[in-house]
Formats: sequence, structure tokens, C-alpha cells
Amino acid sequence: MSRPEKNNYFFSGLAKRVRREGRVRALLLALPLLRVLPIEAGAALGWLAWYLAPRQRRLAREHLKTAFPDKSARERDRIGRASFANLGRAALETARVDRLDIRASVEMDPRDEALLRAAHAQGKGVVVVTGHIGAWELFARRIAVLGLPCGTVAKEAQDPRLTALLQERREGSGLRLFWRGAPMSGREMLRFLTRDGGLLGILIDQDTRVAGHFVPFFGRLAFTPRAAGDLAARLGAPMIFGCVHRVARGVHRLVLRSVEAERTGDREQDSAALTAAATRCIEDEVRIRPDEWVWMHGRWRTQAPEISEERQLGTEQKNALERLDSGRAR
Repeated sequence: MSRPEKNNYFFSGLAKRVRREGRVRALLLALPLLRVLPIEAGAALGWLAWYLAPRQRRLAREHLKTAFPDKSARERDRIGRASFANLGRAALETARVDRLDIRASVEMDPRDEALLRAAHAQGKGVVVVTGHIGAWELFARRIAVLGLPCGTVAKEAQDPRLTALLQERREGSGLRLFWRGAPMSGREMLRFLTRDGGLLGILIDQDTRVAGHFVPFFGRLAFTPRAAGDLAARLGAPMIFGCVHRVARGVHRLVLRSVEAERTGDREQDSAALTAAATRCIEDEVRIRPDEWVWMHGRWRTQAPEISEERQLGTEQKNALERLDSGRAR
């Protein structure tokens, strides 16, 4: 690399760090305000973002056309604007979640609670899959107040101050947090499931840089995180899908159902089948409320020729599960 190229690389990286620091400081300064703004102010900000964020608007339009080719462009735009508004609401709910009466805010059918308790009673842990639907930050917190051991898998924020804030808020709600890239995180998740009989929540509706399976989503193969399927297949643990829909201002309803897929004993095959079945559950709920999903996310970004075998199989994750089989995951 020549000296001018090195200088350009340095200044480009510096500018990126300065912008990131500015965004983090702005967010931290704005948090007190976000905690008192009415939720519909978040919806207004989201609606405005539809017009001010052309790249995200373009992605949302592309993805809505893939999912709903029979709908008119006008109807797809209506759904897109509503999904941006939902994201704004979700942001404000996250900022004030510790002030919400979660039982009053999120309704839960007694049959859904019975489903969770029955799964927990099997003693194998419970793998709970969900997606970025509706008020997803309220979902795990509503489950946690049942008194069952609950944990979630999360990705660390780019800034340690935001990571610490997320950890404080979620652990304050009774959730155990497992950071995706942390050393020993995989082993700790296994212990949580097998020893504590914990309910482990995993978001699987985004194309991220983790091990995955290609499974159908709205008629097109989408690269989907496989950790939930691997854990359920290896441990023989039940898998449950859940999400939270908005039903009125400040009122939500929790939805739960078992994820059913044939378990053959072939762990690779069973992991893929469970991942596909869970993704069908997500698609079913998104079809019911398309305005509540994150259409601006690049869900079909990764294509099969672009992915390495290591990423697809998840070598680190596979090794952790093999240690469990051999009795070394202590």
C-alpha cells in the first residue's frame, strides 16, 4: 500500500470512529428525553425516517415486493411506512422498558403459559425462537416474570457503553444475557439449558455473520442462524416460537406455539428441519401483521455461493456441542 493510500485509509477510519462516537454520545444524551416522550412520537420519527432514509426505503420496497408480489406498490409502501413507524415505537419502548408494568402491557393467554411450563417440566431446557416482530423487546421480559429461568442471546453493541446499558436493562428484568461473541458463551448456554432447565431466547430472523442454514422465507431461500436448531436437536429440547403483537395503544398480546418438525436422530438434518419450521412460524406471523416486521433488513443478502463451509456449519458451535456429548462441557 502506497503512502497516499495509507493516509486515506487512516483518515477514513478516523472519520468513521468520530461519526460513531458522535452517534453514541447523542444517543446517551437523548435517553432521558426518549424515556418521557409519548410512544406515538417514536411512530412519527419512524414515519419520517421512511422519507429521510432512501437506502432503507429502497431495501424495504425490494423485500416487500419479494414477499407480496400480488400487492400493489401503493399497498406495499403503506406497509413499509407502518413498519418504520413500528420500529420507532419499539425504540421508545426499549428506552423506558424498566418503567413499564410488563404484566399489564403484555397480555398472556393462560394456555400459552401452560405450554411454556409443560415444556420446562421436561427438564431438557427450552429453546425459544423469535423474530423482530412487533414489540420484540417486551417478549422476553414478559416471559421472565413467570419465575422460570430465562436467558437471551444477544450481539454486543459496537460501543462498550451501549453494551453495558443493554446488559443493565435486560438483567434488571430478570434475564440472563449471553453475548454471542464472548469466550465460553456457548458452554455457558449449554449449562443454562441442561443444568438449570432454562428458557433460552434466540432471534433467528436476520441474515448475520453466524453459522446458519438456507431455509425458505416467503418463497425464497434465506440464510438463517442455526444455533437454536442445533441446540434443540442435540439436547432433545423442545422448541417454542413466540412473539408479541400490538393490539392497542400501550397494549400487546403474546403469541406462543410449539415448533414441530420430525426428529430423525440425524442432528444436521434435524437442525435444518427445526430451523425451517421455526422460520415458517415467523413467516406466518409476519403475514398476519406485515407492518410489524423490519423490512429494511437485508434478509436475503447472503447467497449460497458466497458462504464458506465453516460459517455454514458453525465450527466453534459444533465443537461446543461435541464437548457436551463427551461429558466435558462442565
